[in-house]
Amino acid sequence: MEVKRIDRIGRLLQKELGDLFRLQTRAMHGTLISVTSVRVSPDLGVAKVYLSIFPPERKAELMEAVEASRRTVRYDLGQRVRMQLRKIPELVFYLDDSLDYVENIDRLLNS
Repeated sequence: MEVKRIDRIGRLLQKELGDLFRLQTRAMHGTLISVTSVRVSPDLGVAKVYLSIFPPERKAELMEAVEASRRTVRYDLGQRVRMQLRKIPELVFYLDDSLDYVENIDRLLNS
């Protein structure tokens, strides 16, 4: 039962964070930050957020910007989910490079 709740909270955070990043990156034409997955700790204290960034050339720059605005993102998230969650978890952002891995495998298979 507890695992279902944690999964539900992870999906809720993923959806809301995806909306937040979509709204924030709308002004930056040609840039897309998507939330690929969110893993929440059993005590709901920490949420590991995996981000996919397009274009790949700006990964480092955009990850620094996301890390710098971590508190603002957490506050905005809290405003969105305050009726569903009592405690908003600390956000830890990671770069999801699974798409790069798949692209590399495709490139190796085609050559």
